[in-house]
Amino acid sequence: MDPVREVEGRAYPFGRKNVDTDLIIPARWLKTISREGLGEGAFEAVRQEPGNVFDDPEFAGAPIIVAGDNFGCGSSREHAAWALLDMGVKAVIAPSFSDIFSGNAFKNGILTVALTQEQVDRLLEVAATDPISIDLETQTVTTPFQDRFTFEIDPFRKHCLLEGLDEVGLTLARDASITTYENRLAAHRPWLARGTAAAA
Repeated sequence: MDPVREVEGRAYPFGRKNVDTDLIIPARWLKTISREGLGEGAFEAVRQEPGNVFDDPEFAGAPIIVAGDNFGCGSSREHAAWALLDMGVKAVIAPSFSDIFSGNAFKNGILTVALTQEQVDRLLEVAATDPISIDLETQTVTTPFQDRFTFEIDPFRKHCLLEGLDEVGLTLARDASITTYENRLAAHRPWLARGTAAAA
């Protein structure tokens, strides 16, 4: 997982409330177990609407989505986070998120930023014409117009995102401790460690 420290650039001024995971990535795209190519199906229904923001060349490749309340509600499909990543999204700003989506986003290296509706409305206004910057270290969202909004984030999630640590990375970071434990186990309870040594 790539570290997330700063995310800056144009943002899709989406703003829609109660965007569920089926709208983010329709069920017909869930037959794959690969994370690649899902960006093509992201917001498929929205892209059928004339003048939609996701097909506007002005926002092509934008790393941020500014959305409405309750973003990511619905099913627990992790494909929603995969689809956003595949289309280049690294952060979503909204007044609130589904807990499951927020967890899936975090595990895949997407920063979810919860701000007040008033702050989100201001960012929607700015995003229409100008870039937005998110600094995870200082937990701030800023604009070229001196707007500065602070957000809260769980310290553990912040650490993992800053260091680019997913669940595998967290385990590997404890490699020395795991090795010490396994050596101690082999020395004091060899009958338990024997199967592990044989498998290795």
